[in-house]
Amino acid sequence: MASITQLVRRFLERPGSIDRTPFERTVAAAATREERIRELTELPVPSVDDLPEFCAIVRETAHRTLGLRPYDVQLVGMLAMMSGNIAEMATGEGKTLSGAMAAAGYALQGKRVHVISVNDYLAQRDAEWMGPLYDALGVSVGWIGQSSSPEERRAAYAKDVTYGSVSEIGFDVLRDRLCTDVADLIVPAPNVALVDEADSVLVDEARVPLVLAGSADPGGAVPEMAALVRQLVKGYHYELDDQARNVHLTTKGIDTVEQALDLDLYDSPSSLTEVNLALHAHALLTKDVDYIVRDGKVQLINPSRGRVAMLQRWPDGLQSAVEAKEALSPSETGEILDSITVQGLITRYPEKCGMTGTAVAVGDQLREFYDLKVVVVPSNRPCVRIDEPDRLFEYRMEKDHALVDEIVEVHATGRPILIGTLDVAESERLALTLSGRGLDCVVLNAKNDAEEAAIISGAGERGTITVSTQMAGRGTDIRLGEGVDELGGLYVIGSGRHTSSRLDDQLRGRAGRQGDPGGSIFFVSGEDELITHYVADEYATGVPEHTLVGHAQRVAEGVNMEIHRNTWRYTRLLELHRSLVLDLRDKILRGHSAGEALSAGAPERWSELEETVGEDVLHEAARQIVLFHLDHSWADHLADLADLREGIHLRALGRLSPIDEFNKEAKAAYQRMLAETESRSIATFETASITADGLDLDGAGLKRPTATWTYLVQDNPFGTEWERILNRLTTKVRRR
Repeated sequence: MASITQLVRRFLERPGSIDRTPFERTVAAAATREERIRELTELPVPSVDDLPEFCAIVRETAHRTLGLRPYDVQLVGMLAMMSGNIAEMATGEGKTLSGAMAAAGYALQGKRVHVISVNDYLAQRDAEWMGPLYDALGVSVGWIGQSSSPEERRAAYAKDVTYGSVSEIGFDVLRDRLCTDVADLIVPAPNVALVDEADSVLVDEARVPLVLAGSADPGGAVPEMAALVRQLVKGYHYELDDQARNVHLTTKGIDTVEQALDLDLYDSPSSLTEVNLALHAHALLTKDVDYIVRDGKVQLINPSRGRVAMLQRWPDGLQSAVEAKEALSPSETGEILDSITVQGLITRYPEKCGMTGTAVAVGDQLREFYDLKVVVVPSNRPCVRIDEPDRLFEYRMEKDHALVDEIVEVHATGRPILIGTLDVAESERLALTLSGRGLDCVVLNAKNDAEEAAIISGAGERGTITVSTQMAGRGTDIRLGEGVDELGGLYVIGSGRHTSSRLDDQLRGRAGRQGDPGGSIFFVSGEDELITHYVADEYATGVPEHTLVGHAQRVAEGVNMEIHRNTWRYTRLLELHRSLVLDLRDKILRGHSAGEALSAGAPERWSELEETVGEDVLHEAARQIVLFHLDHSWADHLADLADLREGIHLRALGRLSPIDEFNKEAKAAYQRMLAETESRSIATFETASITADGLDLDGAGLKRPTATWTYLVQDNPFGTEWERILNRLTTKVRRR
């Protein structure tokens, strides 16, 4: 009978999840030991060999050090993560504490743990907040952020548990690939990745590779191109595709540009590229939506977080085009030194787990790309938040008026309101409108992210109106002020639907934490980008309102999943190449393999120098030479594969598989890269000046970048390869 009950229960569980019963049994067993543990004056260091005892001791330790007694469901979440799963826990259920207990559990097994978050703020906050718990358990903890120095980073990574954002850890891994001395390495060998906000990090962030670039030459923005495209008219001189991912000149636009430049665009590839970049910057990238201008610089906004992507930029041509558009001085250009996908970064870790409030929705992707399963952890208290149906309007202006009317009406009752907007510009427009209606509000967006904690801490107070971008949807709890319960709790209003239903769920989750009352509603119009980009035809034909938004989000999520899948298809072999190069580089860095290779390749030169400068100096010179050429050849390899991928879809015209053709050519290119590294290294060794003081790096032409930065790269910034090919063909046909 029991087995039948289990089968029925398993069948009824949410799709994409696994059975949590074993974890609940362990927690129940821990409860029988709680009284004995509570009476101990000094708590022992727990062992994970006895999980019920571990749970009981960790629970009491958290209570004594943090004043927080973990709920049973928090212990279930901890055990789910310690078993290598993603724990789905609703907002306000204490994921931070569950994650810390799980990290401590791994650390007590002698494993180094990286707690990977979506931003620096959460990494620092959680490491410092959970510090007393770690100390009491005998586990050391540290954190890294954008401003951390190399010494601070090295010290943080030396701890048992290290908190850091996915981008910071990823870029540290990339920067380590440039080290020429073992003492300069920062990131230790990976053991366990515990990913906070796992859906955001592993899915949303995974569509954008992490790219490291080195400084090269002063930038070359083309202000005349920016001025030219500013005069072009949408729908007449240029057109956007249905999803606004691509822009192309019309026949009239081409004629206008050619007359202005006095040339044939298709006979001048450089001018064509400059025009396309300027047009992309003008038509597809919007100030206070995709980027902000602060301190005379363009700063990118991460689309899934709503925060500034510090130290990140677009590839040089596009970056320069945006700077020219905003009449800013051009920034320094650079060459791409290395890149890694989030998937490539996370799969470096032998063990992976994580937590989030919205995992089941991306369960298929977590399983496909990371071999991770989801454990759905129930709430400690039932959620009593009232989620009202969307209000759909035909026109955006109607929606905006109704939205403001709703805010005015609810504010009159004293109930606190949190309005979630889709971008910075919208948050500021709404704040201005509310001010015109005599309402004061607090705005939280990428321009004042440093004030996030203070703003969010007061968002549940009586009479408060908070206007925020996606930033208010992650990692923060809003506590209700006195008397707010009787008013219905926090009221969350969405000014529009996101392309991902998970972002909407995260916004809703700001209200109704831990059984608190609350409410939510979303306002949508037929002119919203979600509708016009993904289901314009269906909307025009009268698809029922109650299914329209969900359908649009499913289409958008399908597009984004295909981008993720496509990124991995083309980078899977590259990740293999990277691991091989890293193994080779590590041998060169830590041993004498470089010297052995050069002594075999140029034996006479080696013997001659060995007598004059000594073996140690010679091995160090060989190491520097081979490392430089290996790094340079790898950068060339990345560029070659990028060029190869750009046109590989043309192979389909010959009934060939583009991905198979790409992999075949990439393998051959990798072998050529190794051969090129060897020949360049021997050639440099034959002519370089090597004295008892060492190798003259500058004289040998082995100058490395003086600075590095990161690129925010979309795989297809101008649409897919097929879209670009078809657009070019269509344009030429139109001209004829």
